Amino acid sequence: MIRLKLSSAEMLAAARGRINEIETPDLIARLNDPDLVIIDIRDVRERQRSGFIPGSFHAPRGMIEFWVDPDSPYHKPIFSTPGKTYVFHCASGWRSALTVATLQEMGFKAAHLREGFSTWEDQGGPVTREE
Repeated sequence: MIRLKLSSAEMLAAARGRINEIETPDLIARLNDPDLVIIDIRDVRERQRSGFIPGSFHAPRGMIEFWVDPDSPYHKPIFSTPGKTYVFHCASGWRSALTVATLQEMGFKAAHLREGFSTWEDQGGPVTREE
């Protein structure tokens, strides 16, 4: 077995130690905030299978750094709106924690949903499902 210098669990713990984590009930309470932008980084198949937070913006994990960077040819204007609060989420909070830690290193201010989408509906969060 190959031994890594840093495990994924260690990377996740380090990321969570330096980013802003939002609890599910707190994000649910802010859903009507016009300055809130929820970014869903799950795979499109995950969104199709389990639904998504109404009004969330889908940004596949593999493109985040390029979509956020205003100097990238792939930049998306949604990431350049002053005064917005960006909250990223995935299914369990692992990918979004690493994503936000990376974006923070780039100078982009964001938070993530600590438990991810996995407990969203159980805690009363609204879900949109595609037909």
